[in-house]
Amino acid sequence: MKYNLTETQPPMILVVEDDESTGEVLTLAISQETPYCTVLAQNGHDALQVLQQCKMNLLILDYRLPDITGIELYDRIHTINESKVIPTILMSATNPSEEIAPRNIVLIEKPFELDRLLETINTLLNQEYASI
Repeated sequence: MKYNLTETQPPMILVVEDDESTGEVLTLAISQETPYCTVLAQNGHDALQVLQQCKMNLLILDYRLPDITGIELYDRIHTINESKVIPTILMSATNPSEEIAPRNIVLIEKPFELDRLLETINTLLNQEYASI
C-alpha cells in the first residue's frame, strides 16, 4: 500500500464499536498495518466526547450501537461539524442502503475482510489529503 500523506502528524481514525473484542481487533490491525493512529469509543456519547477533544480524519462506525445507530451518530457529527465532512465507513451486518444513499458513507458489510477494510481506509485518507 502507498501512503501519500502530507501532514507530519499521522491521521487519526475514530473507531466506534460497542463489541469490545471487535473494537480491539480493529484498532490493533489499523495501528499495526498502517501509519494511522486510532481511538476507540464504545458508544455514540463517548464518540461525541472524543470528537470535542480531537480532530479526526476518518470515522469507522458500527451500525448498531447501544445508544444510537451509526447513521444517527454520523448525522449528529456532521450537524456539529458543518464546516468539514469527515470520511466515514459504516460497518453493518445488514445493508441499510436507503439510509446510506443520501449520505457520504462507505458501507462495509460484516463479516468483512480486513484487507478490504485497510484498502478502503487508505483510499479515503489519501483522497482527503489529495484535496488539501
